[in-house]
Amino acid sequence: MTYHPRMASDESDLITSRENRWLKRFRGALRGTGPAESEPIGVEGPKLVEDALRSGLEAEALLVSESAEPALDSILKAASVSEGGIPRSRILRTTDKLFASVAGTETPQGVAALFRAPEWGFEDILRGAADENGARSGASPLVVVMAGVQDPGNVGTIVRSAEAFGATGVIAARGTADPWSPKALRASAVSALRLPLLRGIAIPVLLAQLKMAQVKIIATSGRGPDSAQAGSQESPSYPDLRDPAAIFIGNEGAGLAREVLHSADGTISIPMHPSVDSLNAGVAASIALFEAARQRSGGE
Repeated sequence: MTYHPRMASDESDLITSRENRWLKRFRGALRGTGPAESEPIGVEGPKLVEDALRSGLEAEALLVSESAEPALDSILKAASVSEGGIPRSRILRTTDKLFASVAGTETPQGVAALFRAPEWGFEDILRGAADENGARSGASPLVVVMAGVQDPGNVGTIVRSAEAFGATGVIAARGTADPWSPKALRASAVSALRLPLLRGIAIPVLLAQLKMAQVKIIATSGRGPDSAQAGSQESPSYPDLRDPAAIFIGNEGAGLAREVLHSADGTISIPMHPSVDSLNAGVAASIALFEAARQRSGGE
């Protein structure tokens, strides 16, 4: 079906009340810390909304400000070829001022959408996302576990790197910022809506599940064995990441919990100059994932 903005609404349909129920839903989704169970995910910005639609997600509603209507053609084209799409009756229009009152960004672009949250299970995390034909990549499981990463920007960066370097899935353990929060979603460039993802699992439960699935638990550390030696030229040593593996990324300040370190089958240590206390969690995760991708591609 072809969607066109003028088919969906006219001037009489313009939302002009701040108390409109849809504006309240958008405000909660775009300014919150992440959706609760059964709540929609808020995505803001024409590019991110298009990407989410092309990923096959089902939109509950699309909100467009008056000045942003020229962006609708491209968005609705993406919706027309998406399995989920956008219901015509849920293409909503409002004033620029009211859109700014619900937006989560300082310079709103006038486009936002509410999407139904993808439903993933533990097996999906191990197998990766299916392509448009339903086929899986067949790659050995490579899971990224965020254990207490609290900055949404770091969370989004880690999820984006996970997709870029071929991870099969991501787990945001309990105590981690929500990957579906607005800030994390923007930082992930919508990778958090494409890559299989689980939220809120307790660390002891997760460790037991990974052990049962015979997935190696790999801890990351910002201090390599030679970090104390400022001039050390020795190459770092890494565990074998070609086998099923779960790379754990810890809290920005405290690192990984003791129970994770005690359960680890290997450690990725990142040597650094002694003047540097630690790496940003997103940077550390990206280095670890690059090493995993290098090993899995046969790199020396």
